[in-house]
Amino acid sequence: MARRPARVRVAAALAALAAPALGALLAGCEAVGYYAQSISGHLGVMAQATPLSDAIAYANGSNDKRLADRLALAGRMRDFASRELSLPDNGSYRHYANVHRPYVVWSVFATPELSMELHKWCFLVVGCINYRGYYAIEDAHRYAAALRSQGLETYVAGVPAYSTLGYFDDPLLNTFVYLPEGELARMIFHELAHQVVYVRNDTAFNESFASAVEIAGVERWLARAASADARASYRQYDARRQQFRAMLLQARAELDALYRRPIDDDAKRAGKAAIFAALRQRYAALKESWGGYSGYDRWFSQPLTNAHLAAVATYQQWVPAFLALLEQCGGDWKAFYAEAERIGKLKPEQRKARLRALAPNEPATGATTANDAGGAVDDTAAGKGAPTGQPRGS
Repeated sequence: MARRPARVRVAAALAALAAPALGALLAGCEAVGYYAQSISGHLGVMAQATPLSDAIAYANGSNDKRLADRLALAGRMRDFASRELSLPDNGSYRHYANVHRPYVVWSVFATPELSMELHKWCFLVVGCINYRGYYAIEDAHRYAAALRSQGLETYVAGVPAYSTLGYFDDPLLNTFVYLPEGELARMIFHELAHQVVYVRNDTAFNESFASAVEIAGVERWLARAASADARASYRQYDARRQQFRAMLLQARAELDALYRRPIDDDAKRAGKAAIFAALRQRYAALKESWGGYSGYDRWFSQPLTNAHLAAVATYQQWVPAFLALLEQCGGDWKAFYAEAERIGKLKPEQRKARLRALAPNEPATGATTANDAGGAVDDTAAGKGAPTGQPRGS
Protein backbone atom coordinates (compact mmCIF):
# COMPACT_ATOMS: atom_id res chain seq x y z
CA MET A 1 0.00 0.00 0.00
CA ALA A 2 1.29 3.46 -0.87
CA ARG A 3 2.27 5.58 2.09
CA ARG A 4 0.34 8.80 2.44
CA PRO A 5 2.60 11.88 2.20
CA ALA A 6 2.88 14.11 5.23
CA ARG A 7 0.80 17.29 5.26
CA VAL A 8 2.44 20.69 5.45
CA ARG A 9 2.00 22.63 8.66
CA VAL A 10 -0.72 25.28 8.79
CA ALA A 11 -0.16 26.77 12.27
CA ALA A 12 1.78 29.72 10.85
CA ALA A 13 -0.97 30.32 8.32
CA LEU A 14 -3.56 30.39 11.09
CA ALA A 15 -1.63 33.01 13.00
CA ALA A 16 -1.13 35.17 9.93
CA LEU A 17 -4.78 34.97 8.95
CA ALA A 18 -6.10 35.78 12.41
CA ALA A 19 -5.18 39.48 12.37
CA PRO A 20 -7.40 40.47 9.42
CA ALA A 21 -10.28 38.56 10.96
CA LEU A 22 -9.88 40.38 14.25
CA GLY A 23 -9.87 43.67 12.37
CA ALA A 24 -13.13 42.66 10.76
CA LEU A 25 -14.77 42.55 14.19
CA LEU A 26 -14.97 46.31 13.96
CA ALA A 27 -16.96 46.08 10.74
CA GLY A 28 -19.96 44.10 12.00
CA CYS A 29 -21.22 40.51 12.07
CA GLU A 30 -21.58 40.10 8.33
CA ALA A 31 -17.94 41.02 7.76
CA VAL A 32 -16.82 38.72 10.58
CA GLY A 33 -18.67 35.81 9.01
CA TYR A 34 -17.18 36.49 5.63
CA TYR A 35 -13.61 36.64 6.86
CA ALA A 36 -14.21 33.53 8.98
CA GLN A 37 -15.20 31.47 5.94
CA SER A 38 -12.20 32.85 4.05
CA ILE A 39 -9.84 31.82 6.85
CA SER A 40 -11.31 28.37 7.40
CA GLY A 41 -11.55 27.74 3.66
CA HIS A 42 -7.95 28.70 3.00
CA LEU A 43 -6.66 26.69 5.95
CA GLY A 44 -8.64 23.72 4.64
CA VAL A 45 -6.79 23.97 1.33
CA MET A 46 -3.43 24.36 3.05
CA ALA A 47 -4.10 21.35 5.28
CA GLN A 48 -4.49 19.15 2.21
CA ALA A 49 -1.18 20.22 0.66
CA THR A 50 1.71 17.76 0.42
CA PRO A 51 5.22 18.24 -1.01
CA LEU A 52 5.23 17.52 -4.72
CA SER A 53 7.78 14.72 -4.47
CA ASP A 54 5.66 12.97 -1.84
CA ALA A 55 2.49 13.44 -3.86
CA ILE A 56 4.14 11.95 -6.96
CA ALA A 57 5.45 8.98 -4.98
CA TYR A 58 2.01 8.39 -3.47
CA ALA A 59 0.32 8.61 -6.87
CA ASN A 60 2.79 6.10 -8.33
CA GLY A 61 2.30 3.80 -5.35
CA SER A 62 -1.45 4.01 -5.87
CA ASN A 63 -1.08 3.18 -9.58
CA ASP A 64 -2.38 6.63 -10.53
CA LYS A 65 0.10 7.20 -13.34
CA ARG A 66 -2.01 9.96 -14.86
CA LEU A 67 -1.78 12.08 -11.70
CA ALA A 68 1.90 11.29 -11.20
CA ASP A 69 2.69 12.36 -14.76
CA ARG A 70 0.70 15.59 -14.44
CA LEU A 71 2.39 16.50 -11.16
CA ALA A 72 5.81 15.82 -12.65
CA LEU A 73 4.92 18.03 -15.64
CA ALA A 74 3.73 20.78 -13.30
CA GLY A 75 6.99 20.51 -11.39
CA ARG A 76 8.95 21.06 -14.60
CA MET A 77 6.78 24.06 -15.40
CA ARG A 78 7.39 25.45 -11.93
CA ASP A 79 11.15 25.17 -12.37
CA PHE A 80 10.86 26.73 -15.83
CA ALA A 81 8.93 29.68 -14.39
CA SER A 82 11.78 30.68 -12.09
CA ARG A 83 14.62 29.71 -14.42
CA GLU A 84 13.31 31.14 -17.70
CA LEU A 85 10.78 33.80 -16.64
CA SER A 86 12.47 35.06 -13.46
CA LEU A 87 9.30 34.39 -11.47
CA PRO A 88 9.66 33.88 -7.69
CA ASP A 89 11.66 30.83 -6.65
CA ASN A 90 9.69 29.91 -3.55
CA GLY A 91 7.40 27.16 -2.27
CA SER A 92 4.36 28.11 -4.34
CA TYR A 93 3.17 25.31 -6.65
CA ARG A 94 5.70 22.91 -5.19
CA HIS A 95 2.96 21.15 -3.20
CA TYR A 96 -0.24 19.42 -4.27
CA ALA A 97 -3.69 19.36 -2.70
CA ASN A 98 -6.83 17.49 -3.67
CA VAL A 99 -9.75 19.56 -2.38
CA HIS A 100 -12.29 16.99 -3.60
CA ARG A 101 -14.44 19.46 -5.49
CA PRO A 102 -14.40 20.86 -9.05
CA TYR A 103 -13.42 24.40 -8.02
CA VAL A 104 -11.50 25.73 -5.07
CA VAL A 105 -13.69 28.83 -4.71
CA TRP A 106 -16.78 30.37 -6.25
CA SER A 107 -16.81 34.10 -6.97
CA VAL A 108 -19.86 36.33 -7.04
CA PHE A 109 -20.10 39.21 -9.52
CA ALA A 110 -22.92 41.77 -9.45
CA THR A 111 -24.18 44.64 -11.61
CA PRO A 112 -27.25 46.88 -11.76
CA GLU A 113 -30.04 45.75 -14.08
CA LEU A 114 -29.22 48.27 -16.81
CA SER A 115 -25.51 48.87 -16.42
CA MET A 116 -22.26 47.05 -17.14
CA GLU A 117 -20.51 48.48 -14.07
CA LEU A 118 -19.46 45.77 -11.64
CA HIS A 119 -20.19 46.19 -7.95
CA LYS A 120 -17.06 46.55 -5.81
CA TRP A 121 -16.11 45.18 -2.42
CA CYS A 122 -13.20 46.40 -0.31
CA PHE A 123 -11.02 44.13 1.81
CA LEU A 124 -8.03 44.29 4.06
CA VAL A 125 -4.64 44.08 2.30
CA VAL A 126 -5.84 43.76 -1.32
CA GLY A 127 -8.12 46.80 -1.37
CA CYS A 128 -11.24 47.04 -3.55
CA ILE A 129 -12.04 44.37 -6.13
CA ASN A 130 -14.96 43.49 -8.38
CA TYR A 131 -16.09 40.17 -6.90
CA ARG A 132 -16.55 38.35 -3.64
CA GLY A 133 -15.41 34.76 -3.20
CA TYR A 134 -16.60 31.76 -1.21
CA TYR A 135 -15.16 28.33 -0.53
CA ALA A 136 -18.61 26.69 -0.53
CA ILE A 137 -20.87 26.97 -3.55
CA GLU A 138 -23.93 27.14 -1.29
CA ASP A 139 -22.55 30.24 0.42
CA ALA A 140 -21.85 31.88 -2.92
CA HIS A 141 -25.37 31.27 -4.19
CA ARG A 142 -26.84 32.41 -0.87
CA TYR A 143 -24.96 35.69 -1.10
CA ALA A 144 -25.90 36.10 -4.76
CA ALA A 145 -29.56 35.65 -3.81
CA ALA A 146 -29.21 38.40 -1.19
CA LEU A 147 -27.78 40.72 -3.83
CA ARG A 148 -30.62 39.93 -6.22
CA SER A 149 -33.10 40.83 -3.49
CA GLN A 150 -31.47 44.28 -3.56
CA GLY A 151 -32.15 44.61 -7.29
CA LEU A 152 -28.72 43.59 -8.57
CA GLU A 153 -27.95 40.99 -11.22
CA THR A 154 -25.45 38.30 -10.29
CA TYR A 155 -23.16 35.68 -11.74
CA VAL A 156 -21.57 32.89 -9.68
CA ALA A 157 -18.36 31.61 -11.27
CA GLY A 158 -16.37 28.55 -10.27
CA VAL A 159 -12.66 29.36 -9.91
CA PRO A 160 -9.96 26.66 -10.08
CA ALA A 161 -7.12 28.65 -8.47
CA TYR A 162 -6.33 31.75 -6.46
CA SER A 163 -3.18 33.53 -5.39
CA THR A 164 -2.26 34.63 -1.89
CA LEU A 165 0.21 37.09 -3.44
CA GLY A 166 3.21 35.31 -1.96
CA TYR A 167 2.01 35.37 1.64
CA PHE A 168 1.62 31.59 1.54
CA ASP A 169 2.95 28.74 -0.59
CA ASP A 170 -0.02 28.25 -2.89
CA PRO A 171 -0.37 24.59 -3.92
CA LEU A 172 -1.17 22.90 -7.19
CA LEU A 173 -4.78 21.71 -7.02
CA ASN A 174 -6.84 18.92 -8.50
CA THR A 175 -9.08 21.69 -9.87
CA PHE A 176 -6.57 22.61 -12.56
CA VAL A 177 -3.74 20.08 -12.68
CA TYR A 178 -5.40 18.10 -15.50
CA LEU A 179 -5.78 21.08 -17.83
CA PRO A 180 -4.11 20.82 -21.27
CA GLU A 181 -0.36 21.33 -21.06
CA GLY A 182 -0.25 24.90 -22.33
CA GLU A 183 -3.19 25.85 -20.14
CA LEU A 184 -1.57 24.39 -17.04
CA ALA A 185 1.56 26.42 -17.75
CA ARG A 186 -0.59 29.50 -18.29
CA MET A 187 -2.22 28.99 -14.89
CA ILE A 188 1.06 28.60 -13.00
CA PHE A 189 2.79 31.54 -14.71
CA HIS A 190 -0.23 33.82 -14.21
CA GLU A 191 -0.59 33.11 -10.51
CA LEU A 192 3.13 33.50 -9.84
CA ALA A 193 3.10 36.84 -11.66
CA HIS A 194 0.73 38.22 -9.01
CA GLN A 195 3.52 37.68 -6.47
CA VAL A 196 5.82 39.98 -8.46
CA VAL A 197 3.63 43.08 -8.94
CA TYR A 198 0.30 43.84 -7.29
CA VAL A 199 -1.37 47.25 -7.04
CA ARG A 200 -4.16 47.84 -4.54
CA ASN A 201 -7.52 48.84 -6.01
CA ASP A 202 -6.50 48.29 -9.65
CA THR A 203 -7.82 44.95 -10.89
CA ALA A 204 -7.31 45.83 -14.56
CA PHE A 205 -3.63 46.60 -13.98
CA ASN A 206 -3.01 43.46 -11.94
CA GLU A 207 -4.80 41.06 -14.26
CA SER A 208 -3.39 42.63 -17.40
CA PHE A 209 0.14 42.36 -16.05
CA ALA A 210 -0.28 38.71 -15.04
CA SER A 211 -1.98 37.91 -18.35
CA ALA A 212 0.91 39.43 -20.29
CA VAL A 213 3.35 37.31 -18.29
CA GLU A 214 1.32 34.19 -18.96
CA ILE A 215 1.01 34.90 -22.70
CA ALA A 216 4.71 35.47 -23.24
CA GLY A 217 5.63 32.71 -20.79
CA VAL A 218 3.47 30.08 -22.44
CA GLU A 219 4.89 30.94 -25.85
CA ARG A 220 8.37 30.33 -24.46
CA TRP A 221 7.30 27.09 -22.77
CA LEU A 222 5.68 25.75 -25.93
CA ALA A 223 8.72 26.63 -28.01
CA ARG A 224 11.34 25.23 -25.65
CA ALA A 225 9.77 22.49 -23.56
CA ALA A 226 6.56 21.14 -25.11
CA SER A 227 6.08 18.35 -27.64
CA ALA A 228 4.70 18.99 -31.12
CA ASP A 229 1.42 17.32 -30.12
CA ALA A 230 1.13 19.52 -27.02
CA ARG A 231 1.76 22.63 -29.10
CA ALA A 232 -0.89 21.65 -31.66
CA SER A 233 -3.42 20.77 -28.97
CA TYR A 234 -2.92 24.08 -27.19
CA ARG A 235 -3.15 26.07 -30.43
CA GLN A 236 -6.59 24.57 -31.05
CA TYR A 237 -7.60 25.15 -27.44
CA ASP A 238 -6.45 28.77 -27.51
CA ALA A 239 -8.06 29.47 -30.89
CA ARG A 240 -11.41 28.39 -29.51
CA ARG A 241 -10.90 30.60 -26.48
CA GLN A 242 -10.12 33.59 -28.69
CA GLN A 243 -13.27 33.01 -30.73
CA PHE A 244 -15.37 32.65 -27.60
CA ARG A 245 -13.81 35.80 -26.15
CA ALA A 246 -14.55 37.82 -29.28
CA MET A 247 -18.16 36.68 -29.23
CA LEU A 248 -18.62 37.73 -25.60
CA LEU A 249 -16.90 41.05 -26.06
CA GLN A 250 -19.18 41.83 -28.98
CA ALA A 251 -22.25 41.19 -26.84
CA ARG A 252 -20.77 43.19 -23.99
CA ALA A 253 -20.15 46.18 -26.27
CA GLU A 254 -23.70 45.94 -27.63
CA LEU A 255 -25.17 45.98 -24.12
CA ASP A 256 -22.98 48.87 -23.02
CA ALA A 257 -24.04 50.90 -26.06
CA LEU A 258 -27.69 50.06 -25.43
CA TYR A 259 -27.60 51.24 -21.82
CA ARG A 260 -26.05 54.54 -22.86
CA ARG A 261 -28.80 55.32 -25.38
CA PRO A 262 -31.37 58.02 -24.46
CA ILE A 263 -34.32 55.61 -24.39
CA ASP A 264 -36.63 54.51 -21.59
CA ASP A 265 -35.91 51.52 -19.36
CA ASP A 266 -38.53 49.26 -20.97
CA ALA A 267 -36.87 49.76 -24.35
CA LYS A 268 -33.51 48.94 -22.81
CA ARG A 269 -34.92 45.76 -21.27
CA ALA A 270 -36.30 44.66 -24.62
CA GLY A 271 -32.99 45.36 -26.33
CA LYS A 272 -31.15 43.51 -23.60
CA ALA A 273 -33.29 40.39 -24.05
CA ALA A 274 -32.66 40.48 -27.81
CA ILE A 275 -28.89 40.76 -27.33
CA PHE A 276 -28.79 37.80 -24.97
CA ALA A 277 -30.94 35.72 -27.33
CA ALA A 278 -28.61 36.55 -30.20
CA LEU A 279 -25.62 35.63 -28.05
CA ARG A 280 -27.02 32.15 -27.45
CA GLN A 281 -27.62 31.74 -31.19
CA ARG A 282 -24.07 32.81 -31.99
CA TYR A 283 -22.71 30.33 -29.48
CA ALA A 284 -24.74 27.52 -31.02
CA ALA A 285 -23.27 28.38 -34.43
CA LEU A 286 -19.77 28.56 -32.94
CA LYS A 287 -20.15 25.13 -31.35
CA GLU A 288 -21.27 23.72 -34.68
CA SER A 289 -18.17 25.15 -36.35
CA TRP A 290 -16.11 23.39 -33.66
CA GLY A 291 -17.73 20.05 -34.46
CA GLY A 292 -19.91 20.12 -31.37
CA TYR A 293 -17.18 20.91 -28.85
CA SER A 294 -19.01 21.90 -25.65
CA GLY A 295 -16.23 23.16 -23.38
CA TYR A 296 -17.96 26.48 -22.74
CA ASP A 297 -21.47 25.19 -22.10
CA ARG A 298 -21.22 25.76 -18.37
CA TRP A 299 -20.81 29.49 -18.90
CA PHE A 300 -24.38 29.47 -20.22
CA SER A 301 -25.74 27.18 -17.48
CA GLN A 302 -27.01 30.10 -15.38
CA PRO A 303 -29.51 32.65 -16.72
CA LEU A 304 -27.44 35.26 -18.55
CA THR A 305 -27.02 38.61 -16.81
CA ASN A 306 -25.04 41.79 -17.17
CA ALA A 307 -22.70 40.40 -14.52
CA HIS A 308 -21.63 37.57 -16.85
CA LEU A 309 -20.40 39.99 -19.48
CA ALA A 310 -19.23 42.80 -17.20
CA ALA A 311 -16.85 40.31 -15.58
CA VAL A 312 -15.58 39.26 -18.99
CA ALA A 313 -14.62 42.78 -19.98
CA THR A 314 -12.45 43.71 -17.03
CA TYR A 315 -9.18 41.94 -16.84
CA GLN A 316 -7.00 42.42 -19.94
CA GLN A 317 -7.42 46.07 -20.78
CA TRP A 318 -3.67 46.75 -20.57
CA VAL A 319 -2.27 43.49 -21.95
CA PRO A 320 -1.04 45.11 -25.22
CA ALA A 321 0.74 47.76 -23.16
CA PHE A 322 2.52 45.23 -20.97
CA LEU A 323 3.54 43.10 -23.95
CA ALA A 324 4.93 46.24 -25.58
CA LEU A 325 6.79 47.03 -22.36
CA LEU A 326 8.34 43.55 -22.32
CA GLU A 327 9.49 44.08 -25.90
CA GLN A 328 10.92 47.49 -25.00
CA CYS A 329 12.89 45.77 -22.24
CA GLY A 330 14.39 43.44 -24.83
CA GLY A 331 12.71 40.41 -23.31
CA ASP A 332 14.61 40.97 -20.06
CA TRP A 333 12.10 39.71 -17.48
CA LYS A 334 13.71 41.34 -14.46
CA ALA A 335 13.86 44.72 -16.18
CA PHE A 336 10.24 44.27 -17.26
CA TYR A 337 9.10 43.50 -13.72
CA ALA A 338 10.99 46.49 -12.34
CA GLU A 339 9.40 48.86 -14.84
CA ALA A 340 5.93 47.39 -14.27
CA GLU A 341 6.40 47.91 -10.55
CA ARG A 342 7.47 51.51 -11.14
CA ILE A 343 4.35 52.14 -13.25
CA GLY A 344 2.21 50.54 -10.56
CA LYS A 345 3.47 53.09 -8.03
CA LEU A 346 2.27 56.03 -10.12
CA LYS A 347 -0.96 57.81 -9.27
CA PRO A 348 -3.95 56.16 -11.03
CA GLU A 349 -4.30 58.71 -13.85
CA GLN A 350 -0.56 58.83 -14.44
CA ARG A 351 -0.51 55.04 -14.47
CA LYS A 352 -3.22 54.88 -17.11
CA ALA A 353 -1.53 57.53 -19.22
CA ARG A 354 1.75 55.61 -19.14
CA LEU A 355 0.04 52.37 -20.16
CA ARG A 356 -1.89 54.10 -22.96
CA ALA A 357 1.37 55.53 -24.26
CA LEU A 358 2.94 52.07 -24.43
CA ALA A 359 0.36 50.78 -26.92
CA PRO A 360 -1.56 53.78 -28.31
CA ASN A 361 -2.83 51.97 -31.41
CA GLU A 362 -3.92 48.76 -29.71
CA PRO A 363 -7.57 48.22 -28.72
CA ALA A 364 -8.35 47.04 -25.22
CA THR A 365 -8.68 43.28 -25.37
CA GLY A 366 -11.27 42.92 -22.66
CA ALA A 367 -10.98 39.94 -20.37
CA THR A 368 -9.88 36.42 -20.72
CA THR A 369 -12.80 34.05 -20.84
CA ALA A 370 -13.93 30.81 -19.37
CA ASN A 371 -11.49 27.98 -19.66
CA ASP A 372 -12.56 24.74 -21.22
CA ALA A 373 -13.62 23.37 -17.87
CA GLY A 374 -16.49 25.80 -18.31
CA GLY A 375 -16.07 27.63 -15.05
CA ALA A 376 -15.22 31.23 -14.32
CA VAL A 377 -14.92 34.07 -16.73
CA ASP A 378 -11.41 33.06 -17.40
CA ASP A 379 -10.61 30.56 -14.77
CA THR A 380 -7.02 31.64 -14.69
CA ALA A 381 -7.61 35.28 -14.35
CA ALA A 382 -10.54 34.88 -12.14
CA GLY A 383 -9.07 33.19 -9.21
CA LYS A 384 -6.70 35.46 -7.39
CA GLY A 385 -6.94 35.94 -3.68
CA ALA A 386 -5.87 38.06 -0.79
CA PRO A 387 -3.59 36.90 2.01
CA THR A 388 -6.72 36.20 4.03
CA GLY A 389 -7.73 33.51 1.61
CA GLN A 390 -10.19 35.92 0.03
CA PRO A 391 -10.76 34.35 -3.36
CA ARG A 392 -10.80 36.51 -6.41
CA GLY A 393 -12.93 35.76 -9.35
CA SER A 394 -11.19 35.82 -13.09
